Amino acid sequence: MSVIRCALVAALTLVMLATAPPARADGFADLLQGLNVKGFKNVGAAVDELAAAGDPRAVPVLEALADGALYVRKTDKTVFIVARAGDDFALTDPLTGEAAGTAPRADFKKVKTNNRLRRQIRTALGGLGLFAPDAARRADAARALFKSPDATLLPLVERALESETDDAARAEIELARAAIVVRTGADAPAKIAAIAVLAEATSQEVRALLGSVLVAGAENAEVRAAATEALERIDERLALLGLVQNVFQGISLGSVLLLAAIGLAITFGVMGVINMAHGEMVMLGAYATFMVQEAFRAWAPGAFDWSLAVAIPAAFLVAGGVGVAIERGIIRFLYGRPLETLLATWGLSLILQQLVRTVFGPTNQEVGAPAWMSGAIEITGGLALTVNRLWIVGFSLVVLFALMALLRFTTFGLQLRAVTQNRRMADAMGIRSGWVDALTFGLGSGIAGMAGVALSQIDNVSPNLGQSYIIDSFMVVVFGGVGNLWGTLVGAMSLGVVNKFLEPVSGAVLAKIIVLVAIILFIQKRPRGLFAPKGRAVES
Repeated sequence: MSVIRCALVAALTLVMLATAPPARADGFADLLQGLNVKGFKNVGAAVDELAAAGDPRAVPVLEALADGALYVRKTDKTVFIVARAGDDFALTDPLTGEAAGTAPRADFKKVKTNNRLRRQIRTALGGLGLFAPDAARRADAARALFKSPDATLLPLVERALESETDDAARAEIELARAAIVVRTGADAPAKIAAIAVLAEATSQEVRALLGSVLVAGAENAEVRAAATEALERIDERLALLGLVQNVFQGISLGSVLLLAAIGLAITFGVMGVINMAHGEMVMLGAYATFMVQEAFRAWAPGAFDWSLAVAIPAAFLVAGGVGVAIERGIIRFLYGRPLETLLATWGLSLILQQLVRTVFGPTNQEVGAPAWMSGAIEITGGLALTVNRLWIVGFSLVVLFALMALLRFTTFGLQLRAVTQNRRMADAMGIRSGWVDALTFGLGSGIAGMAGVALSQIDNVSPNLGQSYIIDSFMVVVFGGVGNLWGTLVGAMSLGVVNKFLEPVSGAVLAKIIVLVAIILFIQKRPRGLFAPKGRAVES
């Protein structure tokens, strides 16, 4: 009888083993069930355990928890990721990532979160991002952990560091680990080693982290000394990067002044015309850019990145055409009368501003940046060069050298130089000096229009756009040497760099005043500027 009973027990055991679900060896199911607890603190502990496991299946679970899409089935306490499907829930099994059918909403209970728990989830997701297949995403996750270091994720960070093969991502993970160690209760040797890692980085974030070590009052003198030394090294590098940044910003400002002043160097330096409406030519170029982009938005939105390539010649033609009309209609009657020319062009500038206000309105107009001019190139943590400024620097140099080539190697350039040096002899040789004057004025105005295209990418497009640059443009031309394009280049870059170094010390307005006074004093010593024209006047 006992033999029969043992056989029945053995058979029943085999049946139960055959019909039972397979056991999961990885333990992720148990970690998942840990979310089915009461209290935000307990849920937070379960989140930390999920993150520490480093299982990629935890990412959609935590994302669903943060979004309020993680529910527990009341009958068997199984956790599901849900999405609304009419009056029911569409279920996703977080263990497999596969669809698990639909069920009535009333059968489920939501895993609730609060703001503190959601911040904890974001930190946990950052830790799990250290195992993403993309190196850039791993680096981003490490940077996020550096900003919000969590001691519970230290084992996860160390695991990621052991398996990391990409140098850039590894450097970011090392910084994240050092930040966690510095902010936790690690022993002094560990903190000193972490500070040594941080000392090799150059960024304001790292400096702030090390500064917090000193402010908090590290209990160990060696830790304080290491943090102080690291801060000094970082400050030295940041000062050097600040110098480089100021030089770049100065060159960037100088390139803007160069673009605005090249045209003025022709109309004022070569023709001797004080054109107070030159800033409005810049403004017309910016509005021409706006009109071209509006046309692209309406008729060819997919080709918007080409809008600036079309706007450059369009702005040149618009501003140049207006310049020719101004010269033929007003300026040609006022040659040799500089005060009347100044007053006439100043009144014309007011008319053009009001005309633009009437047509486009007084508010700023939206001018977009193409994709190839967006973003910045990060040289290091404390230095980034904006792409649009780099393009403007290159564009201004191209315009300058193209203008030099035009004046030196073309028939028009030869006629322009002939009329400038001896108008009567040029007339006697058959050169139509009147039309040379008109085309020269149009050329200067057209270049100002192209300057407006560049300025539309870094400044507000409004009726007052040109007024911000007209005085600086005159200073550049006078300082560099009237009529000398090389002088215009040197003057623009010099004034741009000096302004950027003065502004942090004295403020923008006082910096301009200091520069203006310095130029006035300089002109007293060298009335003809840095590059004075050589030779003698042929005609009086």
